Amino acid sequence: MTTSPEELIAHYRLEPLPREGGLYRRTWAGPVRPDGRPEGSAIVVLLTADDFSALHRLPTDEIWHFYLGDPLHLLLLAPDGTTRTTVLGPAPLSGQHVQFTVPAHTWMGARVAPGGAWTLFGTTMAPGFTDADYEHGDAAELTARYPSEAARITELCRP
Repeated sequence: MTTSPEELIAHYRLEPLPREGGLYRRTWAGPVRPDGRPEGSAIVVLLTADDFSALHRLPTDEIWHFYLGDPLHLLLLAPDGTTRTTVLGPAPLSGQHVQFTVPAHTWMGARVAPGGAWTLFGTTMAPGFTDADYEHGDAAELTARYPSEAARITELCRP
């Protein structure tokens, strides 16, 4: 059975993910802790080839899960200045990941792999996500810090 992005959008009732990009729906939030944060949270996200997940970072680890579609290239810019690209996709025996944990304070941005059309993935956090957690990447600052990834940083940043 073939699934289309339009069917997934309707099924999950996906809406635009502000600033970051893609279409998403929060699928779970755990009980609220005394500090006002949920114990955990999960979202499902659809990215198409003409969109991307903008570079951003979070104060806690975030687990990414591949579900359907084409591989997803996840650019990671670590606090120690190192960079790497992880591929989420359906071929774990070929080096792709069906699940990958992005460490806290790591800049992350993603795009459907070249030649691909769309990717359905999810993320999970514990404690759960709050809007105050999201730090949006600035292309000039990130390019200065990670010059070897300047071209990709520019492609994965929004004003």
